[in-house]
Amino acid sequence: MLEKPALALDARLLDVLAQDYPRFGEAELARRRAAMARLMADAGVDHLIAYGSSGRGGPVYWLSDWLPTWEAALVFTPGRKDTLFVQYYNHLPQARRIMTQADVQWGGASTIEAALIELARRGAKPLRVGFVGPLPVAYYKALMAAYDDVADFNRSYFQLRLVKSAEEIDRFRIGARLSDASIAALRAALRPGLTERDLGAIAESAFMPWGGINVIHFFGVTSMREPRICVPCQHPANRPIAKGDVISCELSAHYFDYGGQVLRTFSIGETLTPLYRDLHDAAQAAFDAIVTVLRPGCHARDIVAASGVIEAAGFTTYDDLVHGYGGGYLPPVLGSPSRQNEAIPDMSLASGMMMVVQPNVITKDGRAGVQLGECMLITETGAEPLHTTPRGPFLIEA
Repeated sequence: MLEKPALALDARLLDVLAQDYPRFGEAELARRRAAMARLMADAGVDHLIAYGSSGRGGPVYWLSDWLPTWEAALVFTPGRKDTLFVQYYNHLPQARRIMTQADVQWGGASTIEAALIELARRGAKPLRVGFVGPLPVAYYKALMAAYDDVADFNRSYFQLRLVKSAEEIDRFRIGARLSDASIAALRAALRPGLTERDLGAIAESAFMPWGGINVIHFFGVTSMREPRICVPCQHPANRPIAKGDVISCELSAHYFDYGGQVLRTFSIGETLTPLYRDLHDAAQAAFDAIVTVLRPGCHARDIVAASGVIEAAGFTTYDDLVHGYGGGYLPPVLGSPSRQNEAIPDMSLASGMMMVVQPNVITKDGRAGVQLGECMLITETGAEPLHTTPRGPFLIEA
């Protein structure tokens, strides 16, 4: 039997992790569906097409408990049994075994055409249909042609996802531990001679035995004495890692569409140079200052103000300073005072929201940078980390 890395989870969450296909409780699904039904009623909409694809569950999973494999379209009419169209045909048997509460059908030659036939069968009328999810343009045009206009519920849906339920938080805790397992695996296996491609394999090997799904594993590898990279890269390089390198990383693993996000910095064979030590100290100071203000009622501008220690240390940022998380890339998405990427929203935090705090502190010339951060749950008493991995920096002996 393959030995799995240990996870810091209690017995109750390990039981969830042991299930072949974990299901949310009936009350939890009823809560979500009722919330969407209220939005539809307020907009004068009778029927909703929820769309998802490529292993990203989004509104299909949130409303029905089906995590799309390739493509799925859910026809949701409050008070009626759902119809779920899945692609491909060979994905249909498992979907039918799992989704016993829905009428599961093959999407046929065209998923949207199948959904349009179902809407007509349900007596859908013009101006009374809506959609949610990343609907392809051709699908949107087909809906518009059939129903004159369709209501876009994406903004409202993301508002529903801001505050997490207790069952969702349980899933996020599992995803956070899977992400932590990647950091532990890297600490154990990192050595000179490996490439960024190898690092991705190490990261994924830590959570795949537990059923985890890779979302991202980004790495930035450069020499500390001749730095050229200030932020992790999305496409891995094949350059061998060498003594004297610094590695910044951003990792996220999902457990059935629920995950964590953890960002850390490693040095290979040598402690951080004075420049990188200063960068990491500034990142740690910013992280601590931000976490201190995270609590219900905290305004977005208070978070930006707390990060001013970065500029005070003579540095700036490249990546987002913080962003909402869990069910999407959620607001508020904020930059530091010297690197704002959009206007600060008039928005305050609430208990049950999740934020990724990730001060990517860099030199002003963009040559060098570090990563430090993780996902935090907003509670009535402040910010609770969902991750257990130490914050580093990590020295890898060479």
